[in-house]
Amino acid sequence: MTGVTIRALALAGAVAAMGTATGAQAGAFGLREQSAQGLGLSYAGAASGAAGVSSMFWNPATVTMRPGFTSEQSLTFVNLSADIRPTAGTAPFLAPFGDSGEIGQGAVLPSGATSYQLTDRLYVGLQTGAPYGLVTKPRPDWAGSIYGRSSRIFSLSFNPVVGYKVNDWLSIGVGANIEYFRLTLRQAVPVAGLSPALYPPAFLKGDSWSAGWTAGATITPWEGTVLGVGYRSSVHHDIEGSFAVPNPAIAFAVGAVKANLNTPEKLSVGLTQAINPVTRINLGFEWDNWSRVGDIAIVSKLLGRPVTELPLKFKDSYFYSVGLEYDWSPNLTVRGGFGYDDGPIDNSNRSVRLPDSDRYLVSVGGSYRWSDKLTLNASYAHVFIQKNRIVAGPGQNYNVGNIPFTAIADGSADLVSVGFRYAWDSPASVAPAPLVRKY
Repeated sequence: MTGVTIRALALAGAVAAMGTATGAQAGAFGLREQSAQGLGLSYAGAASGAAGVSSMFWNPATVTMRPGFTSEQSLTFVNLSADIRPTAGTAPFLAPFGDSGEIGQGAVLPSGATSYQLTDRLYVGLQTGAPYGLVTKPRPDWAGSIYGRSSRIFSLSFNPVVGYKVNDWLSIGVGANIEYFRLTLRQAVPVAGLSPALYPPAFLKGDSWSAGWTAGATITPWEGTVLGVGYRSSVHHDIEGSFAVPNPAIAFAVGAVKANLNTPEKLSVGLTQAINPVTRINLGFEWDNWSRVGDIAIVSKLLGRPVTELPLKFKDSYFYSVGLEYDWSPNLTVRGGFGYDDGPIDNSNRSVRLPDSDRYLVSVGGSYRWSDKLTLNASYAHVFIQKNRIVAGPGQNYNVGNIPFTAIADGSADLVSVGFRYAWDSPASVAPAPLVRKY
């Protein structure tokens, strides 16, 4: 057997071991935290412009809703609190190592949007933010360490858009979605004869730049009513990275891998309806095609073929929300909202990396008009995550060495978002471009 063949077989075994070790991956990792104003409404009406300038994330046609030159920036602090407690059914030699401890990690998510009016009908804009993200980190030597020690997903998107007012009641918008995606997964690898406290670590990491597109429309059939529909395409990522796993012959095997990831499409529908001159109700609906993600094949670049796969097996998710806004005074607007997220994770595909479940969102917020140019936004939301069950091992999607692991996961999250909107010029100073017609 040649040296090349020996090395190839060693790397194949290493990748396969890493694949089984990462059977419990990031799970549902979408983020909606793109707007301080929108959070206060639980994102109800985001596609119809209720999330301010940042509504471009959901619907690029909303760029036409603000005349002149306007910028908006937001910072959202996400405080996830969750723990995983092993139950009867966990392998006896793992159970004594106990629960995960606090797996939640706080994170600050920046986002922003700018719109600029070129003519009386043509607008351009740019929205930036993080459409995907995940940070969970249990104790290193807990009972489920072979299914996950830490997980980190980072993303950043740039969405330049163009909007056009077709007439007084219809606007359309299109744009690009330029996206960066990076992941790092770590866990323990079981080794015969060693205590679980001494299991060696393994990691898988990679990143990618890619692009998709976005489109949408807003309809204003009469004053006080806005209907918006927006679409974000799937983004195909060719992720390239590396892995490191224990190998008895050489202590560790390190190799290059690649994988294809298709992010889910998003369809957003929003309705904003004025009840009276100072009160508005907003409704929202989002569909995310998480089932498109499927199982992700991990390919060894040395061998040129798949050696294992990550069995995500997500289902589609649906988000419903309702929000109310009230203009307390000419300078102060208060708002509140409620949302229900029928998520992509259930008992069949739940992992220790993100023990997600269906969620309820309750939020409050307000906007204060500091001056003719500056408006301040602030919101708070609490996320109730349903208590759920994790089952891994023989016969399950997530299976490391036929070692059973069962647990109960419980969690919640608090979100605090602050931001501002600034009009760089007065709308009155923006003279509409003359319409030149030839007959």
